[in-house]
Amino acid sequence: MTRTVTVGLDGSRESLAAAEWAAREALRRTLPLRLVHVKENDSHPKVLSGMDPEARERWEALPDETAADLARRHPPLEVAVERLAGRPAEVIRDSVGEAELLVLGSRGRGTLTGFLVGSVALSTVAHVECPVVLVRAGTAEQDTGDVVVGLDLSRPRDELLEFAFDAAARRGVPLTVVHGWDPPPVYGINPVAVNPHLIDDLAEEKADALTRVLAPWRERHPEVEVRPQAVVGRAAHHLLEAAENASLLVVGRRNRRARLGFHTGPVTHALMHHSPAPVAVVPHD
Repeated sequence: MTRTVTVGLDGSRESLAAAEWAAREALRRTLPLRLVHVKENDSHPKVLSGMDPEARERWEALPDETAADLARRHPPLEVAVERLAGRPAEVIRDSVGEAELLVLGSRGRGTLTGFLVGSVALSTVAHVECPVVLVRAGTAEQDTGDVVVGLDLSRPRDELLEFAFDAAARRGVPLTVVHGWDPPPVYGINPVAVNPHLIDDLAEEKADALTRVLAPWRERHPEVEVRPQAVVGRAAHHLLEAAENASLLVVGRRNRRARLGFHTGPVTHALMHHSPAPVAVVPHD
C-alpha cells in the first residue's frame, strides 16, 4: 500500500481544519492525501432520516467536495477519498494501514458531524502505530512558528527527536526542545531550602545533559536551529507556554499492547486538551 497522510473527515470545523493542515503536510512530504469518511452503521440511518434532503445531500457530498477543494488550492497534491462504515474509533484505527501520519480534528461537535470527539480521538491516538496530529479549528494556518518538543532526559526517545527535527527541517523553522525538571526531595527535606546554590548547580547539570543528548541530532540536521530549554517546574506548563506561537508541538507516548484504555501519559494527555498549537503524538517503544 502507498504511504499517505491520512485524515479523518466528519464535517466539523475541526476536521476541515485537520484536512487543510494534512494537505500542506502531504505536500511537504511529497505524499498523497487520503480522506477517510466514516458512516456509523448503528446511528446514522436514524439521524440521516431526520435530516432534510438538502442537508443530507450536502453531508454525503462533503468528502468529494473537500477533496476537490484541497486539490484545487494545493497543486500538485494528489487526494483520494475512502468511505468506510462501522464504529469510528475502530474503523480509523484499522484503516491507518501504511499511513505515515494520521491527522484528526481535536474537537468535533457531536452526533452526526462529530465522530472524532472525546474518547474516540483519545482512543485512536493511544492505539495506532503511526504519529497522530490533532488539529483544532483556527490552528491549521500556524506554519511559521517554532516546532516545540518535550523531552524527558531520563528516557530520551529517538522516535520523538527524529520526528521533531524532521518537522522543523521541512518547515525551515527553529526547534525548541523543552525539558522540565524539579529538584529531588531528600527524606522529605527540600534540598534547595538547605542549600540555595544547589538549584544553580542542578540547572547547569540539566543544561549540560540536554546539550549532550541533542549533539548527535544537531550533527544530522545542521540546517535546524536548536533552542534547548532545561527549565524548573512542570513540563506541561512550560510546553504550553512554548507552544503559544508554535507551528507544531511534539510529544511522545509509550506503545502499549492493551486494547482498552488510553495510555497516553498525564503530560501528553494534558497537552492534547490544552495546546494552542497542533499536537503531534509520536509512539515509541
